[in-house]
Amino acid sequence: MKSNQEKLRETAKRLGLTIKQMPRHIAIIMDGNGRWAKLRGLPRVEGHRRGAKTAEKIAQCCADFGIETLTLYSFSMENWKRPKAEVNALMDLYTQYLIEIRPKLTRRNVRLIHLGRLAGLPPSVKTELIKTMAKTSANTGMTLALALNYSGRAEIVDAARKIAQEYKKGQLRLQDIDERCFSRHLYTGSQRSGVRGRKSQSPNLEPRTPIPDPDLLIRTANEMRVSNFLLWQISYSEFYVTKTLWPDFKKASLEKAIRSFAKRDRRFGGISG
Repeated sequence: MKSNQEKLRETAKRLGLTIKQMPRHIAIIMDGNGRWAKLRGLPRVEGHRRGAKTAEKIAQCCADFGIETLTLYSFSMENWKRPKAEVNALMDLYTQYLIEIRPKLTRRNVRLIHLGRLAGLPPSVKTELIKTMAKTSANTGMTLALALNYSGRAEIVDAARKIAQEYKKGQLRLQDIDERCFSRHLYTGSQRSGVRGRKSQSPNLEPRTPIPDPDLLIRTANEMRVSNFLLWQISYSEFYVTKTLWPDFKKASLEKAIRSFAKRDRRFGGISG
């Protein structure tokens, strides 16, 4: 089995790029499922079903390309405000999706992690999410981060609470609290993959190596906002917005986004040489 680095090198060569021009971490705001369905006279849930299939295909592409991490913005905490019937249908889709992708992730050596709050998810979704994370925890290929019941502001609040608790217990000194410390306490800095204590309402999941900040943030359906997604982590991410609705996003669409990324001059606040 080829390593991520070998796959990344082959993809760069195929696209006419250098390996340094390739993103290591791609984050995607998947937008346009409802509009896709409406244009075809279909119920919104059909758009979400098609969107789930697209998510699986794009994840497969990223794994084949040698991308180290793919983060998908799947369901925000604000999305609970949607009609109850739509939310229930989405939760059923997540349960089914998590069951169906488990063997595929295992075959492709992909590790699934969760970004967001487990509390508040329906028991069926929570159960299958934990099972899939545990089943894939030892995989060493691409990391697939599913932002489910996620909020960027809530993530920052949760990190601040963890830091405050550790400070109160004497585990942290005031001078220890800096950007690196804060990053470690974010969902992306304290990954959860295996399970310790299954009887708990909020299972204690084993920490893993933090994932890097996204290099490239893709948003579909021509929306020009970040929608409370990875607010801390996208400080220096390159943005790519496409008019393509998420269900129509394909391998060629992904390659176009990567080529656009490769043209960017990433200075990180400095001056290009």
